Amino acid sequence: MRVFLNPGHAPCGCPDPGAVNSGTGLRECDVAKNIADLVEKHLTKAGVSVSGNLQSDDLYEVVCASNNIDADVFVSIHCNAFNGVACGTEVWHYHTSKYGKQLAECIQRQIVDALGTADRGVKGAVPGKNGLYVLSNTDAVAVLVETAFIDNAEDEVLLRTKQNEFARAIARGITDFEQETLNQ
Repeated sequence: MRVFLNPGHAPCGCPDPGAVNSGTGLRECDVAKNIADLVEKHLTKAGVSVSGNLQSDDLYEVVCASNNIDADVFVSIHCNAFNGVACGTEVWHYHTSKYGKQLAECIQRQIVDALGTADRGVKGAVPGKNGLYVLSNTDAVAVLVETAFIDNAEDEVLLRTKQNEFARAIARGITDFEQETLNQ
């Protein structure tokens, strides 16, 4: 299995760091990159091939890179933000992708169990409604992980201090998915 990782937003935050916690200055681009690098380390240690780890605001570039290496699994890593009150984890998949939903469920379960985040569920992205470009245009089984809310005080502490735990959970979700699909 070849995995392609996409930490959300621009490298070094320029021009777009993604969501930012106004109180602490914690930036989504930094959290996503740190977690993706740790996921790569954990997957490699588990014998899973990570064929890409690309952070870019150019989503066309990201999708093409994944498609060009013929990745089997695509995981985009993000932090959510809304109103400072919303909290928890959600994982998105393309709305008609059976395997995307299965991968999303594996990752969602691992993060919620490992970190105790609020379970916001697995969600299907529909083009034209809430479609996420990378999920609609990537050939691989694709998910977008919203790890936690960077603008929520409790979630921000987890995002700042438990990045390795998020990474381990995402890696375990990917290996769970691999085992489940091999057994089907």
